[in-house]
Amino acid sequence: MKTKLTSKFLILLLSFLVLSSCDKFLEEDLRDEITPDAFFTNDKEAELAVNGVYRLYHNNNLYGQRGLDNYYTSGADIQAASRNVNNAIHNYLIQEGTADGNGTWIQLYRVINNTTEFISNIEGNENLSEDAINQRLGELLFLRALAYYHLTNLWGDVPFYTEQLPVPERSVLGRSPKAEIRSAMKADLARAFDLLPASYSGSNLGRASKWAAATLKAKYHLFDEEWALAKAECDIVIDQSPHRLLDNYADVFDQSDPSNQYNDEHIFVIDFEADLVGELSTTRTDDYNPRIRDEPAGRNNDTIVDGVSGSKVSIFQGLLRDRNEDMTGFGWSVPLPEFALRENWQEGDLRYDATIVSEYLGWKLSFPYFRKNWNLDQENSLRSNHPENYIVFRLADVYLMAAEAENELNGPGSAYAYVNRVRERAFEPDQPWAGMSQDQFREAMFDERRFELSAEGHRRMDLIRWGILLERVQSVQHRAWNNPGTNIQPYHVLLPIPQNQLELNPNLLESDPSNNGYR
Repeated sequence: MKTKLTSKFLILLLSFLVLSSCDKFLEEDLRDEITPDAFFTNDKEAELAVNGVYRLYHNNNLYGQRGLDNYYTSGADIQAASRNVNNAIHNYLIQEGTADGNGTWIQLYRVINNTTEFISNIEGNENLSEDAINQRLGELLFLRALAYYHLTNLWGDVPFYTEQLPVPERSVLGRSPKAEIRSAMKADLARAFDLLPASYSGSNLGRASKWAAATLKAKYHLFDEEWALAKAECDIVIDQSPHRLLDNYADVFDQSDPSNQYNDEHIFVIDFEADLVGELSTTRTDDYNPRIRDEPAGRNNDTIVDGVSGSKVSIFQGLLRDRNEDMTGFGWSVPLPEFALRENWQEGDLRYDATIVSEYLGWKLSFPYFRKNWNLDQENSLRSNHPENYIVFRLADVYLMAAEAENELNGPGSAYAYVNRVRERAFEPDQPWAGMSQDQFREAMFDERRFELSAEGHRRMDLIRWGILLERVQSVQHRAWNNPGTNIQPYHVLLPIPQNQLELNPNLLESDPSNNGYR
């Protein structure tokens, strides 16, 4: 969504409306002293407020860096750090006060605080046009449901409210059952679907559409094993939306042109843009970009290229710079050894080369990297100021969800059509599935989602909902500095309520004194 808010005035206004906040759960109440009549006197003010909620998702504790990725990609069977960092999370050394997600918790409740207040201010507001009310309500309902989706995924039962509450009441809320929260969010998403437009263009690309609402609702149903409802939502997106699977897998992730970052497969993204002050950009790309201090392999040895002797690193970096490229990232998140090996992918899987890169410009790299998530461009995608959008939902995921739900409902007979649409572009010649039992189809889906959706923020939650997280973590090969298989316990499928939040609100332990098993 190219709502750039480049003028100083708009940035200051937005900061006042949305972004100011203390770092304590449910203590934020920016407008308690201002009556609703003082807000949103026209459509533009409501739009600015909603833009500010999108901006909240840019925060490094959510999509801007590795906030959500910490818990959705680490500690699974696809990727990990390239060195001995982030080990508390990946190695399951999490406890109250240690890697307990406090920053992520705070930021998600900022989203909930602001969406809830803005919803109450927009509904029935006679100063706004009907079109503005409908669209802004739809967007806010979706953005709030996305926040509760993450909260219930990571912590299970959490404090829940959808009406404005005074600070004293919010600050003592206990935890509500996950099922209650998700039921309410499914209803909100159904309402959002009816309110939201089907498509956007120009500067509005990146806003939540009705198809984004249906996809998130399908996710909720899938995670709750409501197979018929999940499939129904997927079918709505597949049959009625303008989204389509691209012919070439690599094109799904090609954001090399900052002016053309969207494609027909993207259903919802967090929109980033490189800018002068870095407020709209992302640093997540740096996690996937190599750092030149690691590359190329054997970099400390001299070599001879075209008759010229020199250090490998200087020659390699010279080749990069000839292409206006460099390896200036953190090199943080790399494929695990098993996932990086071509022989562990099905023969003929074209997704491998689009996903994994172990050699570049003819030089062997010290680590494999995720090609689909890197951008070495030194003109448009600089260190700590990257424009690449975070792809939250795309159509291939919807097809795979539909296949899984159909198999659970009726067996693989009609499920093949969904998964084989995704596999059509993945293989040449085509290698469709057929002749499986329901169990075989289910287990094959474990790997199909792994190869199609790697490093996109789905894997760990997939393993959790399938009940195989511990098994996979304990069986996959990790690097020498990681040992999650030794430490992981059944209770690690959830995080502990953060220690800072418990100190602010002891009522968070009332329904579960064990704090999700961590006590």
